[in-house]
Amino acid sequence: MASRNFQWELLAAYLTLTLALIHLVEANSEGDALYALRRSLSDPDHVLQSWDPTLVNPCTWFHVTCNQDNRVTRVDLGNSNLSGHLAPELGKLEHLQYLELYKNNIQGTIPSELANLKSLISLDLYNNNLTGKIPTSLGKLKSLVFLRLNDNQLTGPIPRELTKIPSLKVVDVSSNDLCGTIPTGGPFEHIPLQNFENNSRLEGPELIGLASYDTNCN
Repeated sequence: MASRNFQWELLAAYLTLTLALIHLVEANSEGDALYALRRSLSDPDHVLQSWDPTLVNPCTWFHVTCNQDNRVTRVDLGNSNLSGHLAPELGKLEHLQYLELYKNNIQGTIPSELANLKSLISLDLYNNNLTGKIPTSLGKLKSLVFLRLNDNQLTGPIPRELTKIPSLKVVDVSSNDLCGTIPTGGPFEHIPLQNFENNSRLEGPELIGLASYDTNCN
């Protein structure tokens, strides 16, 4: 009987150790993803100085918030005088809820890998110098509530995939170089037109029944 109890205790200890190692690997993978972002950015004010990849997890880094399981849920780097580009590795932060990178000087495109952030509630990339198209893959973000991409240099149409996000409450893509028409389906029915202003090639709300919203729109 004592031998059987010992076996159960040994098994329980093994399972506990295994789970701890899994959490450690996951935390390290999130730290690697954030450190890839740090490497892709220029940081003259040293706001990312605490982002040390040798630590067990990134939860002690400034501007990073974790949940009770030491998984990253927030990255708050708005108005931090950062430049450079967004790292596609950000898509590995599968528990991330808030990605706040507004009012910087970030350039390049929005990585399509951000569509892997299934828990994302808020994507705030406004007031940067982002170029390229809004990825259609962002339509996979079924928890998204806030999408603010205004005051960039984004081109192309507004992806209709975004109309399939039922949780979406706020969309602002004003002051870009978008073209085509403004979606009117799903959550876009309640988005004010001022959130689409200052896009000289944007033609206004789409007419239901016309499928060629992005014809000659690049």
